[in-house]
Amino acid sequence: MKIFKVIAVTILFLLITVGILMGGLYFFKDKEKKEITDTDRKNAGGQYVKLGQGITHYQIAGPDTGKTVILLHGFSVPYYIWDGTFEYLVGQGFRVIRYDMYGRGFSDRPYITYNKQLYMDQLTQLISTLHLRTPISIAGISFGGEVSTDFTCLHPELVDKVILIDPGYANKRPVVPQFVTIFQEAITADDRALGQLSDFKYPKQYPQWVSRYKPQMQYKNFRWAIASTEYNYAYNGLESSACLNSKNKPVLLIWGKEDHTVPFKYSDSIRSVLKADFFPVDDAAHLPSIEKADLVNAKIGAFLKQ
Repeated sequence: MKIFKVIAVTILFLLITVGILMGGLYFFKDKEKKEITDTDRKNAGGQYVKLGQGITHYQIAGPDTGKTVILLHGFSVPYYIWDGTFEYLVGQGFRVIRYDMYGRGFSDRPYITYNKQLYMDQLTQLISTLHLRTPISIAGISFGGEVSTDFTCLHPELVDKVILIDPGYANKRPVVPQFVTIFQEAITADDRALGQLSDFKYPKQYPQWVSRYKPQMQYKNFRWAIASTEYNYAYNGLESSACLNSKNKPVLLIWGKEDHTVPFKYSDSIRSVLKADFFPVDDAAHLPSIEKADLVNAKIGAFLKQ
């Protein structure tokens, strides 16, 4: 009996030790030390509106009489991912809106489930609250392409044209429990920031990309939003694209031929069920609207003016 007691005490000691070490690692690596303040938001620029689940950071520009276009960013990079395209379309006379999805940038990060309904509601409420003229044109890059496709399927009466840039194809729910993913996000935050460079074919041409990404990571619930989306936003590119096709909307599909984030081969699968104006982009990876900005922006502008 004594030996079993020794073993039990040893195991308990090891568990406590490991727990303390893991807790210390989490605390040391944790970058989420702050709540977003009004001063932070003022310094970030843009505009802010209170929607159903909190404040949304957005920017709107262009003439009131212009055709309305909404730009949806990717999985974790906020609305600055659209900088060049936003400016180009405003210059072409469009009324352009871009915004940070909940959990990203300077929008609120509610501690709730980040599922499809949350993203649908945020966009629907943004259109309603800003009194935007509908139908609008919608453009989504990467994860924003998923949201754009789902939104158009759910609210076809609100959408005129759809632009998809290297859209997400299939969301696979992680096999480990969500708390494990959140812990991993906490201790490898720098890896996530540095990993954004893999979206480019020529990452050295964008030396400020990581430093622009990091500020949002200091505010609480960023990783919760990211992890919760991974676990709760179900998406099947083939099924959703078929749904979009049934809505009979003009669709522009743009894809970087050297995309390794969402491989170019998925464009064939999407086009097998979705009638689209297909625009493959040479010498570009996951973000052709940045790497080949002049070419892609001109194509987007021409498509919207048709």
